[in-house]
Amino acid sequence: MGIISTIIGALIMGVVIGPLGRLVLPGKQEISVGTTILIGAGAAFVGGLIASLLGVGDTEGIDWIKLLIQVAAAAGGVTLYLNRNSS
Repeated sequence: MGIISTIIGALIMGVVIGPLGRLVLPGKQEISVGTTILIGAGAAFVGGLIASLLGVGDTEGIDWIKLLIQVAAAAGGVTLYLNRNSS
């Protein structure tokens, strides 16, 4: 797969993963839609790598464990983004 299709795939997954990552966090987050998508895209990529390293990145049917890892990565990314100026 080429780099362009990888980037496009990550952005498409970011549309799903980013909002799911925000959904699992308590309270309202002051974060733009674009930032949510970018964090989701990064989380989809990182979560996919972690799932592959754990041997659960490519299974039959829906990759539930991979999806959970990606959503957790997105929640972590949103939390890091929101706390970037707290220290």
